[in-house]
Amino acid sequence: MPHLVFDLNVSPPDDARARFGEEIARRFGEIMDTGTDHVAVLVRAHSRGSLTLGLAKDTARGVALASADLRLGRTKDQERRLCLAFMDELERWFGVPKDQVYVVLTRHDGPEFQLVDRVLPSWSAGEDPLAPR
Repeated sequence: MPHLVFDLNVSPPDDARARFGEEIARRFGEIMDTGTDHVAVLVRAHSRGSLTLGLAKDTARGVALASADLRLGRTKDQERRLCLAFMDELERWFGVPKDQVYVVLTRHDGPEFQLVDRVLPSWSAGEDPLAPR
């Protein structure tokens, strides 16, 4: 159950955050070769001065810190494509320059992801972790 968090120093309206979340989930499913019903996306807006990133040249244009908790098993190529997709979507939806985005990935074994009715397995290509058992 990927947990994808985006911290921004811009304040997009709720409807834009929701649509961004839907697009991020779609891109995640496409890149990571999995379903999207289990994808959790959180978009948090902070004041301009709340986020700093040393490489950001113009924080007034926006800064984004993204973190993704993922199940083990994805390829390095999938992970890189996902990070670049995050950067693309942050720029497209919220105007945050790609060079002012920092992404951190954390990998977990499947059983570290818990739902009320099941414990998720580690990832496998083409799977749907929420399919009926």
